Amino acid sequence: MAEAQKLESLSQKFAKHQETINELIQSRSQLETQFQENKIVQDEFQSLNSESKIYKLVGPILLPQEFTEADLNVKKRIEFIEGEIKRVETKIELEEKEMESIRSEIVQLRTSSVPA
Repeated sequence: MAEAQKLESLSQKFAKHQETINELIQSRSQLETQFQENKIVQDEFQSLNSESKIYKLVGPILLPQEFTEADLNVKKRIEFIEGEIKRVETKIELEEKEMESIRSEIVQLRTSSVPA
């Protein structure tokens, strides 16, 4: 009976890790979308010069912004997003390793409880 409880506990842990991975993958997808959007903005900035007028949308208002400031903000945003993507990918890898460990335990428990 203790084996059944342990198997149930391991199954619940496995499901929880799977749910966490799904959330992390969704987060990774959102970060990738933000990254691509900012790369598009950065590419657009390449076609402009330092005298170009740039406006930033703040709520319902467009406010003028210096080209160099806007360019720097986009570069910093891209760096930040890249860091977040790496952090999320590391978490995904850790969760996958933990899931594999739990999967091995479940298989071992099932094979050891099978009568010969």
